[in-house]
Amino acid sequence: MIALGLLQLHANNMSTTNMNMMSRVIFYEDRNFQGRSYDCSSDCADMSSYLSRCHSCRVERGCFMVYDRTNYMGNQYFMRRGEYPDYMSTMGMSDCIRSCRMIPMYRGSYRMRIYERENFGGQMYDMMDDCDNIMDRYRMSNCMSCHVMDGHWLMYEQPRYGGRMMYMRPGEYRNFMNMGWSNMRFMSMRRIMDSYY
Repeated sequence: MIALGLLQLHANNMSTTNMNMMSRVIFYEDRNFQGRSYDCSSDCADMSSYLSRCHSCRVERGCFMVYDRTNYMGNQYFMRRGEYPDYMSTMGMSDCIRSCRMIPMYRGSYRMRIYERENFGGQMYDMMDDCDNIMDRYRMSNCMSCHVMDGHWLMYEQPRYGGRMMYMRPGEYRNFMNMGWSNMRFMSMRRIMDSYY
C-alpha cells in the first residue's frame, strides 16, 4: 500500500515537473507578434540582452509573471496561455516587459498566513482558498506581511482582484514596503490553480 502511494506521488511530481519543463512564452519586439522574437521557457531577469523592447507575446504553455523592470521588479502582470498582441493597451502597462518569471505548476493544498502589520504583527489569519475582500471576510483593513506555506498566489491591491498585483511563491514576506510596495495595501488574494495551465 505504501509503495502504491509513493508511486502515485512520484507520478504526480513527474507530471508537474514535465509541465514546468514545457512552459513556453515567445516575446516579440513589436505589437502583433512582429519584429525580432525571444523564446523563453524559464526565468529571465533582464530581457535587454535578447530584445531591445517587447510589445507583444504569445504564451504557448504554462503561466508567467512579467515585470516592467529588470530583476523581477516594478509592476507585475500575470499571463497564462494565450495571445497578447498588444498587452500594453490591454493590461494598462505603461512600459514594456523587462523581465519574466515562470510560475511552476503546483498540485496540492494551498496555505498562506496573512498579517495586518509588517514582521508578522497584528491580526493573523490562515487562508486556504481565494479571498475577494479581506475587509469583508476578516475585518482586516490592511495586509503588510505574509507567510506562504503551500502553493503559489496572486495578491491584489483592490478587492475583487483589481488593481496592481504581486506574485507570491512559498516563503516569508516580512515587510511589503521593503519590497518596493510602500504605497500598496493588499485587499484580495487568489490561488494560481493548475486549471490556469
